[in-house]
Amino acid sequence: MYKNPGFDPEEIDQLKRECKAERLNFVHVADELEEQDENNEHAHVQFVGWYKDKEVVFDALIYTLRLHHSTLVYEAALERLKAQMPDYLPPDERSDVDDIDLDAEEEAEELLTEFIEEIEENEEIKVKEHVEIDTDFDYGIGLEVGLNKTEINDKIISDFIIAYNTGRIQLDNTLYSFTTEDED
Repeated sequence: MYKNPGFDPEEIDQLKRECKAERLNFVHVADELEEQDENNEHAHVQFVGWYKDKEVVFDALIYTLRLHHSTLVYEAALERLKAQMPDYLPPDERSDVDDIDLDAEEEAEELLTEFIEEIEENEEIKVKEHVEIDTDFDYGIGLEVGLNKTEINDKIISDFIIAYNTGRIQLDNTLYSFTTEDED
């Protein structure tokens, strides 16, 4: 019995069969984020690779630098908003019973937008390509991968996995900053 099922040879063989059936070197993992919107800026996948001379399942979240940047900008803007409006609860932190003051909500949204624009305009947040490895993951080895691509598709995922598994991954160390206007 394996403490981490992502190291179990039976689990690894099962994933290999699933990959073969899909005719890919990975399988997509269905999760809430994927189902909520048809977004081509991120993917949650699993693939088989090697870690410390052991075959293992890698559970990877792969996303564009633009998405990573916008997430960090939003989080920074939200921190500033909470400093100015300590009682503000973001929509994803509210329960069904929370009372919402519509005037305060409108003011918060306007402030949040201002903070986002200010952070982007001043290029306060910059991102670069990265691969973060989580060895304390529940299932195999976790990876968070930020790539300087306009979208994340099967070819980009497959190419990344080939480069990663052969030790030939080359990350772009250039720092990038994006603005919301770039998307329009």
